[in-house]
Amino acid sequence: MSTGPDDTTDTVVVGRIGRPHGVRGEVTVEVRTDDPDLRFAPGAVLRTEPADRGPLTIAACRWHREVLLLAIDGVKSREAAEELRNTELHVPVADLPALEDPDVYYDHQLVGLTARLPDGTELGTVSAVRHEGADLLVVRRVEGGELLVPFVTAIVPTVDVPGGVVVVDPPEGLLDL
Repeated sequence: MSTGPDDTTDTVVVGRIGRPHGVRGEVTVEVRTDDPDLRFAPGAVLRTEPADRGPLTIAACRWHREVLLLAIDGVKSREAAEELRNTELHVPVADLPALEDPDVYYDHQLVGLTARLPDGTELGTVSAVRHEGADLLVVRRVEGGELLVPFVTAIVPTVDVPGGVVVVDPPEGLLDL
């Protein structure tokens, strides 16, 4: 396990920088963490992808309506902020707090798991987790294409992270979508 500042192998994405806000270098952030106040606290140092844009140190964090705005050390102009657009912000997996609920998972724990039907038939591999009102597993199907699976116990009764498997018990018609 490498821990160098430019290594994103053992990191998770907590946000993506969007457009500049104002003329003093603030940026908007697409939040991808459930604890933005902790992840983007002033003084936090975040790794980046592309790696050559960071690491970045948060100078200030504030909410403007429903949008998170960040001030970043050394970024003082709209032009400098624009250069950071589409930069992913990462934190080391080791910095994530342990989850107390055994039925709650970090997205990175689910991505890469093999999705199987209750009879053992392989559906594909979990390629992403979407949070669009409901949590959805994106399964890249063995025969091609993607399947969106609601991540609820009734449909995904078994998650075996150490075994590398999720069991999908789809309602009628889900596999035909």
